[in-house]
Amino acid sequence: MLTPFHLAYHVTDLDEARRFYGGVLGCREGRSTDTWVDFDFFGHQLSLHLGTPFETTRTGKVGDHKVMMPHLGVVLPLDAWEALAARIEAAGIAFDIPPVVRFAGEPGEQRTMFFFDPSGNPIEIKGFRDLEAVFAH
Repeated sequence: MLTPFHLAYHVTDLDEARRFYGGVLGCREGRSTDTWVDFDFFGHQLSLHLGTPFETTRTGKVGDHKVMMPHLGVVLPLDAWEALAARIEAAGIAFDIPPVVRFAGEPGEQRTMFFFDPSGNPIEIKGFRDLEAVFAH
């Protein structure tokens, strides 16, 4: 059984964050104050605090893409990934890397998509047909 991770980072507007993480991504809101809010980020604790978001650079070489580093992500079963991709697209969120198959036919074949939250924090969502393949090599 996996245990939840906890990650805390900055956002510029808590109301915007609530609309995005709660409304678009479907994350349940937890505790909050005037300066931070917790979300159940697909079973993990994500704490968003008011402040200046961390600096990112396009330095991660993965397959044919240069991805933003650092970035937050989660791995989902393929059906949940497909449903989330459709919700993001329906909400008009621009993809940094649109939904794509990565490592087709290889161990660890996956779907991936990259986008930004309203504060510019990069997020990657991966989808696997078989979650046992997450660590395949």
